[in-house]
Amino acid sequence: MSGSFPMNGGDGIYSYTKNSEYQREASNNVKEMIDMTIVEKLDVKHLTFASRSIHLADLGCSVGPNTFIAMQNVMAAMEKKYYAQSLPSEDLEFQVFFNDHISNDFNTLFASLPVDRKYFGVGVPGSFYDRLFPSSSLHFVHSSYALHWLSKVPEKLLDKNSSTWNKGKIHYTGASDEVMKAYAAQFESDMENFLDARAKEIVVGGMMVLIMQSLPDNIDHSKTPTGVIFKFVEDGLMDMVNAGIISEPQVDMFNLPVYSASAKEMTRLIESNGCFSIEKMELIDPRSKDAPINAQAVIMHVRAAMEGVIVKHFGRDIVDDLFEHISQKCMEDFHLMESSNMKGTQLFIVLKRK
Repeated sequence: MSGSFPMNGGDGIYSYTKNSEYQREASNNVKEMIDMTIVEKLDVKHLTFASRSIHLADLGCSVGPNTFIAMQNVMAAMEKKYYAQSLPSEDLEFQVFFNDHISNDFNTLFASLPVDRKYFGVGVPGSFYDRLFPSSSLHFVHSSYALHWLSKVPEKLLDKNSSTWNKGKIHYTGASDEVMKAYAAQFESDMENFLDARAKEIVVGGMMVLIMQSLPDNIDHSKTPTGVIFKFVEDGLMDMVNAGIISEPQVDMFNLPVYSASAKEMTRLIESNGCFSIEKMELIDPRSKDAPINAQAVIMHVRAAMEGVIVKHFGRDIVDDLFEHISQKCMEDFHLMESSNMKGTQLFIVLKRK
């Protein structure tokens, strides 16, 4: 039931490398917030008292270039804080750990490392829902647009005799309350594991920044950007069922392992863990206010992110046809995508290890 869901590797037309500008924009929109948090909240003098080496980790790094940009921004903010405290920064060293699933395209990741980087880069394959690093070895952890991926599809969804049998659906969008609760329970279990692991790995006083898809209060998931997109995918698959290309039972057994948590859920889980103080939590807009939405770019983005999990279940032969169907759905109902681009679907969280 568990598995990895890597983004498309390489640097081809459907790769994540070429189709991750939306995630990059979402990350860039919080750059100043991260900078300010480091300047105001992070005690770099304390963290480097015993050693001039600072260890950073990006969890769910994928294949770049977004991870390189994010890590460089964090290091620049730390150097600025060091300089502001009149501390000698010449001998300050950074080691960056790039983490993703074992099946991630680490070859492309490291082939594209910036040649002018001022840090030591290390690959750490494995699920961030498990331990990845030695105890008290990390000073700063970053994760952007990765924690919405569950460790696995909730098992109850595949029980034909259960009220959570998700017939004709591929997600909790538009599904029953029982299906929604099964997703929420899986997310809660995953986040408990995530926070427990990071609590052991991050030094006291260290910081963690999480950038996540989120669900604003009093908004149905079907009205969010991901909810609209998942409906396009679902409709595309059902069109292929009606055309006899795939079978209905194949769709019934397919569920996307993705969950958008609310700020209330995250607050409850963090407080229950008890090892982190919440320095900042805010719902923000993932995109610039005046940035237009490009339908074709949206489809390319969805393919770069979702092709792997689709191929794993249905095989590669249907992919081109499926995304033709999805593209048509998107063009026909593009007004739904535009209206879903609402403020407050991105959650920015800053945690400090107690």
